[in-house]
Amino acid sequence: MTQSNNRTNLQEETDLGTFVAQATTTDKWEVLSYKAPILPIHAALLLTGKVLFFCGSANDPAKLNTPDDSVVWDVNKGTFSRQAPPLDSNNQPIDLFCAGHSFRSNGLLMVAGGTLRYDPFYGSPYAFMFDPITEQWVSKPSMNNGRWYPTVLTLGSGRIFALSGLDKDGNLNRQPEIYSFSFANGWNAFPITGYFPPYAQLFLLDGGKIFYSGAQMGGNYQSVPTILTLPGTFTQSIIGKAVPGLQDPTFGDQGTSVLLPPAQDQKVMILGGGDAATNTTTNRVNIVDLKASNPTYVAAKSLNYARKHLNAVLLPDRTVFVCNGSKMSEDITQSMLPAEIYNPATNTWTVVAKQNIPRVYHSVALLLPDGRVATAGGNPGRTVNELRLEIYSPAYMSRSRPIIQSFVRILSYGLQFTIQTPQAANIKWVSLIKPTANTHSCDTEQRLVDVPINSRNATSLNVTVTKNRDIAPPSWYMLFITDNNGTPSVATWVKLS
Repeated sequence: MTQSNNRTNLQEETDLGTFVAQATTTDKWEVLSYKAPILPIHAALLLTGKVLFFCGSANDPAKLNTPDDSVVWDVNKGTFSRQAPPLDSNNQPIDLFCAGHSFRSNGLLMVAGGTLRYDPFYGSPYAFMFDPITEQWVSKPSMNNGRWYPTVLTLGSGRIFALSGLDKDGNLNRQPEIYSFSFANGWNAFPITGYFPPYAQLFLLDGGKIFYSGAQMGGNYQSVPTILTLPGTFTQSIIGKAVPGLQDPTFGDQGTSVLLPPAQDQKVMILGGGDAATNTTTNRVNIVDLKASNPTYVAAKSLNYARKHLNAVLLPDRTVFVCNGSKMSEDITQSMLPAEIYNPATNTWTVVAKQNIPRVYHSVALLLPDGRVATAGGNPGRTVNELRLEIYSPAYMSRSRPIIQSFVRILSYGLQFTIQTPQAANIKWVSLIKPTANTHSCDTEQRLVDVPINSRNATSLNVTVTKNRDIAPPSWYMLFITDNNGTPSVATWVKLS
């Protein structure tokens, strides 16, 4: 089942009563002929090009001790391999439902926290890594306390930072901690901080600081957008500097935010979200320039459609693709919204083709290496699971695309290297895109890093990798080249270390 969008001039969205000016496109959605075997609450693109889905007990208390756990989706073959759940010391299944996650520099996915019990929810202290090569879970030392709905962020050092979430007694965990293989107990904790909400959306900044954007899961605990400075020792407290100016500050519930491309610009955009108290949504879009001496959110062009539970995906043409979500909470009758694409260069939104499947709470979206976007999930009520899969093909998928013929697989910081391409004369950008690790509208992983072009000839580009580990944390990345028409290549995988 496909739905295309190849109209010109004024397109009438008669169901929502909105007229949108739109350029000619040939984008489309395709519902796949098969379904996911589990509810894809958590999704991560692995360095193999495959996609990890996991869900633990999948919002179903009856599955707490027999979780569905995880599958690896081979998108090209349309097949799934299934993994047994990780086990505790008593060989009992561990529930990774509502954990946090980010990638280690070696490409393994750190997954920390999860569910100890339901209603009220208590957080799990367990931590694991998922190995994309063996496709198995690997046990790691547990955190100092439980975390349910935590945020996990990879730092420029390659260490893993964990913040917030509900602890093993159901209280807000206010003690951040860091994982390193070099720590005797795996995790070292800082002193107690102020209140940061569950799934607080965090971004690693230049200089190693961390930005909380103001988007989260549920209420915001009266927190505000904040720049966090990590101290030099674990006996010192984390310092916070508030960032003012955010419009509709109570509408952060399952809004989303992204580090706009390229990462070197240090601009974060927050968009959409809901107010849990009023069950209403916003189309607010704000952007903050974090390079400014006194960063302040300012209004940008609003979304055409107010929505929460939305996902934002960075595309290799340096635009932001927005899909999923609903005008009201978990109401799928309010969720058949057209996707939209934001162009940071022009501060404009373009309405594109409408997806076929309504997706609300517990839905995900991620960029694939060929430049398409996979969407999955949706859980409007317990045991009501959306298992159908749908893929969006941007307009550039129908155009003649540049080709990467050869490149350097292992990159180091500051490295100057050559990319062979027959389209060298027409290439505008070279980009490294960090793969998605997405849940609950939160993704601390994805970022697009510019790789400046120094020189070129008819068949090759000479480029240089950034020297800054905080701009491009050590990891596996997708390397794209994009031509002057905004058409990207298929990605190749490179390791920055």
